[in-house]
Amino acid sequence: MSPPPRPAFPGPVQYGPLTLTSRYLLSPLAGFTTLPFRRIVRRIGGVGLATTDLVNARALLTRNERTMQMVETHPEDRPFAVQIFGSEPDVMADAARLLVELGVDTIDINMGCPVNRIAGAGAGAGMMCNTSGTLKLAQTVVEAVKVPVTVKMRLGWDSENLTAPFFAREFEKIGVAAVAIHGRTREQGFSGTVSLPGIRAVVEAVEKIPVVGNGDVRSVADAAKMISETGCQAVSIGRAALANPWIFRQLCEWEQTGSFAPAGTFDERLELMLLQYSFLEERYGSDRAIILFRKMAHWYLKGMRVQKKMRGDFQQVRTADEMRAAIAAFRAAGPVDGNRTGVLKDVEIAVPKGPVDKW
Repeated sequence: MSPPPRPAFPGPVQYGPLTLTSRYLLSPLAGFTTLPFRRIVRRIGGVGLATTDLVNARALLTRNERTMQMVETHPEDRPFAVQIFGSEPDVMADAARLLVELGVDTIDINMGCPVNRIAGAGAGAGMMCNTSGTLKLAQTVVEAVKVPVTVKMRLGWDSENLTAPFFAREFEKIGVAAVAIHGRTREQGFSGTVSLPGIRAVVEAVEKIPVVGNGDVRSVADAAKMISETGCQAVSIGRAALANPWIFRQLCEWEQTGSFAPAGTFDERLELMLLQYSFLEERYGSDRAIILFRKMAHWYLKGMRVQKKMRGDFQQVRTADEMRAAIAAFRAAGPVDGNRTGVLKDVEIAVPKGPVDKW
């Protein structure tokens, strides 16, 4: 397949005084955009900004152990963003101040999470139902810190309330440095398709700040279409990066040259998988690291086209010896289609299903 034509790219992406090294960003993704994975995509290259999983602002202020682990970083994890959620302006501002003390480069306010326990409590996408309270919260956070503050939101609560253009315009007035738009409503969850005209309406609503397009970007061609049809200045990618951690480098190559190299081979993916595991092992020790890694390993093994039964068996691995035996079996078996050194078939990228109000 030939590379898509390149659109007219805008200039470098600026989050206030912070210049991003590329316009291709790693989205916050619950349970996956951990420090080990962020280090992996950094090593491959092409990531302009990587953001943590969404973090509970109140839990951060109590220095909850699991929450503090979520905001850990590393010298190669730069620039580094933390995404926080909550509905109380003072709590969010205090959390932002703590993050500045911890050395973050930019802070993102989650205004898009559709999960009921978050949105139903007035945080995440629930913020789209409280205009004055949401603007007050964002302004309080912006005024609390000197690092850039951004907001990630959806198009609106439902198709009758597409409020993202209004919020983006108002956020710009109070000093928000950028807005990221997932091109679906909260009501949609992840069903249907992303509305590129909806994202374009947000781009047209602001004067200077960058708008980051998000949703359904699984390939270079998808990113090209989003940039061309919405005019967004940057693109944020989540699940596609799990299946293809090379996607950021591919996008930068395409932007610069018009072509790009394929994603990693079976052998390259296996080595990358072991490298990510080693990052976990050095932090938690082998037994804990293996348990933590199994969810992420599923994506590597799927991308490597490992036999389905072997992928399932790996989810039962608990010890270093069992893991070594499983890796040896993967090496011996190779991919079920394709070969060890060639281009592998793209994998299906699953998203949450079912009624959004049950999430």
